[in-house]
Amino acid sequence: MKITGIDTYDVRFPTSRELDGSDAMNPDPDYSAAYVVLCTDSGLEGYGFTFTIGRGNEVCRAAVEALAPLVMGQTVDDLGEFARRLTHDSQIRWLGPEKGVMHLAAAALINAAWDLAARAAGKPLWRFLADLTPDQVVGLVDWRYLTDALGPAEALDLLEAARPGREERIAQLARDGYPAYTTSPGWLGYSDDKLVRLAREAVAGGYRQIKLKVGQNLDDDIRRMALARRAVGDGIRIAVDANQRWDVAEAVEWMTALAPYDPWWIEEPTSPDDVLGHAAIRRALRPAGIRVATGEHVQNRIIFKQLLQAGAVDVVQIDACRVAGVNENLAILLLAAKFGRPVCPHAGGVGLCELVQHLSMFDFVAVSGSLADRVIEYVDHLHEHFTDPVVIRDGAYQLPAAPGFSARMQPETLHRFAFPDGPEWA
Repeated sequence: MKITGIDTYDVRFPTSRELDGSDAMNPDPDYSAAYVVLCTDSGLEGYGFTFTIGRGNEVCRAAVEALAPLVMGQTVDDLGEFARRLTHDSQIRWLGPEKGVMHLAAAALINAAWDLAARAAGKPLWRFLADLTPDQVVGLVDWRYLTDALGPAEALDLLEAARPGREERIAQLARDGYPAYTTSPGWLGYSDDKLVRLAREAVAGGYRQIKLKVGQNLDDDIRRMALARRAVGDGIRIAVDANQRWDVAEAVEWMTALAPYDPWWIEEPTSPDDVLGHAAIRRALRPAGIRVATGEHVQNRIIFKQLLQAGAVDVVQIDACRVAGVNENLAILLLAAKFGRPVCPHAGGVGLCELVQHLSMFDFVAVSGSLADRVIEYVDHLHEHFTDPVVIRDGAYQLPAAPGFSARMQPETLHRFAFPDGPEWA
């Protein structure tokens, strides 16, 4: 089964109209995807994308097309080699080694290849991964730059140690699902009344954690946190997310002011590249019991390695489309397991919930074997545009059953929301 064609699409949704997704650094996002279809000589197709928030989506699409010659004529028999081909090309790599737009584009193609392989096997991606042997999983990871923290032999030991109880954990997921938290009440552009209403609805829907965006105005954040805490009560976790808004000292000062409302974690308090800044914030906030989480914009496995080595994070937040797709996320899951940190993925956006559920479920089944302090973000936006949308029941992701990575968009969506000429934009 060889790849014979690659179709790309610039798909954008006008979410800025209702301020869905608004935060302190991104006040008017239009959730978007550079979407990829891998065509094969068998007739089977693979689907993937990378996520943006509007302007620049065309740059990601162009980057996908620049990588296309490295994919044409290839198979998905060896997905480790497939991923390395895209991230190791000597000339492309000069544009930014394993970072930036080229890395986002690689994620779209690599995720599409995994979708294709899982579809060919007739399995949902989480199960396709879980059925691999520990040796096969280790062979999928690019170990370059990681071995001072974790090497293949130790990773193999971690995976072997997680083998007992796999089927019991799968049965648990089938019965109970995977715990979710919701950011839907917390967008900065929402009114106080809408925040309170959605927070109460979240608790009634079974969520045990919600998240609020913060960082634009301290007085507003104190008011909103007080409203949210009264709305959900003391038994519900409230995480907060600054979306990289602050310098180090400002982050500590701001979060100290919010501490009376018992924030569970502060997400992206400063630049995602600032490992030492995250470490300083974590040390300063530890006496208040406030955790530090990051990962949504961490550009590769090397930064994750350093965050863990430096003791800079309490919570690792993988993203299905920021790093180079499934392969690099496998490396990050293994690093998190080595350092004993829970993985709570970033989701929402366009299709991120659909994708990342598979990675978390694989982590529970085959890597960490734990749900302690682990939740997947959920935002109730745009799921109707996918042929295999997530299912949430009682505040939990339900186990996907359809073959693939849940990445395929509805054909009508590709037409209606095509930018700039689709009916929604024209």
